Amino acid sequence: MYGDKGRGLLWEQVKGYRKNENDMQQGAASTGGMGLDKKTLEEYIDACMLVKETEEEIQRLEQKKMPAILGKVKGSSPDFPYQARSFTISGTAFGYGEEKGLREQKQVLMERKARAEKTKLEVERWMNIIPMRMQRIIKYKILEEMTWEETAAKIGGKETGEGVRKQYERFFEKK
Repeated sequence: MYGDKGRGLLWEQVKGYRKNENDMQQGAASTGGMGLDKKTLEEYIDACMLVKETEEEIQRLEQKKMPAILGKVKGSSPDFPYQARSFTISGTAFGYGEEKGLREQKQVLMERKARAEKTKLEVERWMNIIPMRMQRIIKYKILEEMTWEETAAKIGGKETGEGVRKQYERFFEKK
């Protein structure tokens, strides 16, 4: 999912986040003290999609500014001998007011993207400190949107869909 470099970076973040063994044990026993709940976890998927969609909207805004108008005019050199010359001029079809509006729209989109990225990062950090079994359950059920039965099959062992669902529910009740 993250590639070799990404795994190394994530591991460095995890090591920095888990300062000592007590922090790890507390993280495993609860939701890591970060105050995350099911709602925030479910918003993770929306945050991922929002980042992608916002980047596409920013690209569209950038393309709106691209159209340039080209033209050729004739004039003369400013110094003696005043010889006739051709000049190529270019510019955008946007006025200052229109460009200002596009910049404001882009700023709003950048703020939206930053908020979604913050939520995404918060959940990813939290996922690194919860028990591995719960990481797998969340990955399959929430992130990959599998049914409880499919999640139980992926977890393996003698787990049932209902058993996995109960583990998930109890984990969030510990908060």
